[in-house]
Amino acid sequence: MQLISSAERNLLFERFKRDAFHLELRDDYSVPGEDAPFRNWLSSRDIDHSHLASWTQLVGHCTGRGMTVRRVRVVTEPVTSYVQWEHALTPLNEEAGEDIRWLPRHLLPRTVAFPFDGRDWWLFDDRLLAVGHFDEDGRVLGSQLIGDPDTAMACAALRDQLWTAAIPHINYKP
Repeated sequence: MQLISSAERNLLFERFKRDAFHLELRDDYSVPGEDAPFRNWLSSRDIDHSHLASWTQLVGHCTGRGMTVRRVRVVTEPVTSYVQWEHALTPLNEEAGEDIRWLPRHLLPRTVAFPFDGRDWWLFDDRLLAVGHFDEDGRVLGSQLIGDPDTAMACAALRDQLWTAAIPHINYKP
C-alpha cells in the first residue's frame, strides 16, 4: 500500500471542486507540530494557534472559491484533554470557513459501521478518499488514496448520516 504525506494530501485541496469532508474518529492525534501548543494550553489554557496558520489559510482559500470544507469529530465522552483543546481551537477553523460538528460515540446511530478499520478519512467531491494511517503511538504515517466509485459513494452516504446526527460546534459543550 502506498501512502502520501500530509503535505501531498493537502495538495488535493487545490483539485476538488465542491466539497471536502473529514471524518475524525480518534480522541487524540499527538501530531508533533502541536505538542508545544497543546502542552502550553494544558498548563495555562492560553490558545497558541500559530500551528494552524497554514491550515486556516488553505481552508480560507477553498471556501473563498465557494467550496465547502467540513468535518465531523466523533468523540468519546467524557472527552480527553486533547478533544477539549480541539474544541477551544475550533472557532479558528470556523473563522476560516470550515464547518465542524461533533458526535459523541454514544449517540452514533446503531446502523453505523466505519469502513477502513475505523480509520479517519477525507472525501473529496464524493469521488476520492484519502484514508489516514497512524503508527502505534498515534503519529501520522500518511494517507492512502482510494478512487473506487462504490467505496466513495458508501462513504458519502455515511457522511450524510453522520452530518445529520452530529451537533454543530456552537451547540456542543464537551
